Amino acid sequence: MQAILTIAIIIVCVLLILVVLVQNSKGGGISSNFSAANQIMGARRGTDFIEKATWTLAILLLVFSLLSTPKKAGLTESTDDTEGSITKQKAGGAVMPAAQPAQPAAPTATPQ
Repeated sequence: MQAILTIAIIIVCVLLILVVLVQNSKGGGISSNFSAANQIMGARRGTDFIEKATWTLAILLLVFSLLSTPKKAGLTESTDDTEGSITKQKAGGAVMPAAQPAQPAAPTATPQ
């Protein structure tokens, strides 16, 4: 399932990049680049299609990203001492030694 979502995210990202690159920042977009498309779809319809495609792909990317986040099976923490936390399991019961108190420095002899 995770692999399918990852592939879907990649496909949506590539399509979103292509759709955004087709758009013109000044509003010309597909209507200025393809004069034949103006005769078939009309200038306004081409822009509407690109805008709807952009929003659809952006929403799909958001949904797929949220679906691909890992789910936590148990939301409550176990109080069983045999399992313990992940840190305790990794430590394997090892205990850090207590810090030694600082020893006063031995007086040094000054040369005469």
